[in-house]
Amino acid sequence: MEKILAPSLLAGNHADLKSSLKEVEDDGRSWIHLDLMDGHFVPNLSFGPQTVSDLRPNSNLFFDVHLMLARPDLYLEPFIQAGSELITIHLEPEYDHLATLNKIRSAGIKTGLAINPDTSVDLFFPYLDQVDLILCMTVNPGFGGQSFKGYVLEKVRELSKRRNAEDYSFLIEVDGGVGPQHVEECLDAGVDVFVAGTSYYNSSQDERAKFARSVGEKF
Repeated sequence: MEKILAPSLLAGNHADLKSSLKEVEDDGRSWIHLDLMDGHFVPNLSFGPQTVSDLRPNSNLFFDVHLMLARPDLYLEPFIQAGSELITIHLEPEYDHLATLNKIRSAGIKTGLAINPDTSVDLFFPYLDQVDLILCMTVNPGFGGQSFKGYVLEKVRELSKRRNAEDYSFLIEVDGGVGPQHVEECLDAGVDVFVAGTSYYNSSQDERAKFARSVGEKF
């Protein structure tokens, strides 16, 4: 499967997100990861659908939109209209996950499901034929700059095993504390998409290119 390095705009310059977006595109990346937080499901606030909408005309990047919301089902339409190309929702809050995935898909947008580090991977299993991407958080979501939780890769291995055995096509993504030093173990576990925030934006252009090559991203 294709391997992708997806910088997280959360680690960019919030006073000039347009430039942070352009920086990623100029580096040759193809994806940008957008973290949306509501201050309820996670203890932080980021930006909303208007920000996504305002950024969309300024970039050809694939918009990987991660909704860390207590009720993502109530806010889908604005994010659909904003130009999201993949919308990932979390399994922990209580709402109709399947109906929400169906609404995303019916809008012509790719679907994703996410779990936090200490959530059982078993929760994913009923949905594996319904999604384009599975996101395993490798930190507790809410703030950047945290340390990578390596034990999450056991979940990735289980998902990769099931994907191969049952011929699923979903991508496996990790997000949280991911840096170049984690690439080899992540690839071995079956990771396809590497979300990198602080480790990306705090690196030089040459270091970023080396990071992308190490994950196997095609240019």
